[in-house]
Amino acid sequence: MTLPKILLQFDPDPHPSSFDGVVAIDAGVDHLFQYSRVTPHDVRELVYGAIFTRSPKQLHSTAIFIGGRDVKAAELLLDEVQKTFFGPMRVSVMLDPNGANTTAAAAILVVLRHIAPPGTVAVLGGTGSVGRRVARLAASLGFAVRVVSRSLERATDVCRDVAQQTADGKTLVSPFSSETKADLQEALKGVDAVVAAGAPGVELLSQPQRDLAHSARVFVDLNAVPPLGIDGIEVNAFDVQQAEARVYGAIGVGGIKMMLHRTAIVELFSSNNVILDAERILALGRTIAN
Repeated sequence: MTLPKILLQFDPDPHPSSFDGVVAIDAGVDHLFQYSRVTPHDVRELVYGAIFTRSPKQLHSTAIFIGGRDVKAAELLLDEVQKTFFGPMRVSVMLDPNGANTTAAAAILVVLRHIAPPGTVAVLGGTGSVGRRVARLAASLGFAVRVVSRSLERATDVCRDVAQQTADGKTLVSPFSSETKADLQEALKGVDAVVAAGAPGVELLSQPQRDLAHSARVFVDLNAVPPLGIDGIEVNAFDVQQAEARVYGAIGVGGIKMMLHRTAIVELFSSNNVILDAERILALGRTIAN
């Protein structure tokens, strides 16, 4: 008997994300159970309700999505969910708080359209939730990564975390400041790709400053709110030629992000033991692209 697909959405926010709910339904989920203000303390009973109502052979028809705006809170929920599983009593889980994992994976996929490792990728706004994941994914593929931030201290912290999470701490990932023009020039010298992953409405690279990255063959702006992260790139741009580089805007990249999100939801129901974090979502995207 084919059971309906049930997705439990765990959200630490006061209201579950309507965006994530709509994507789930569009991806073919039959029943969506949304839970708000979820804390690690709440997880065990919610997971038990999911895994003890169907036999192990039927658990591929149940899955969990963890979202919300607070990335750290979502990661704690994922940890608790995994601790609750035992033996065959488990379901697949997708982690995508604030859309960070699918957005970062989409950014890396467009970079890979033009540049292969071991090129150099500069991540502007590299200390935010999306920037951290862009840096981590790029480093895991073998790119040399430059984490660029106004705060060199925060950039250094991100680099340490990325190095610990990828390639046994041997990843080539370096912190750079963008505080002054000289700092930014040093950060962008000789890079192959620039990804702007800063906060909405914050310009990270003006039109004149783009000349500092004259070696870059790809520019990706993930900010759709004016002023844009990289001046001169339209939000709808997708693989547009500008001077010697190809450029992508936030909505242009968003099409890939949405495809990844829907595909990942479908993948959850392929078995009962899939954990879709940023790395697995990127791997899924690369499989589709190939």
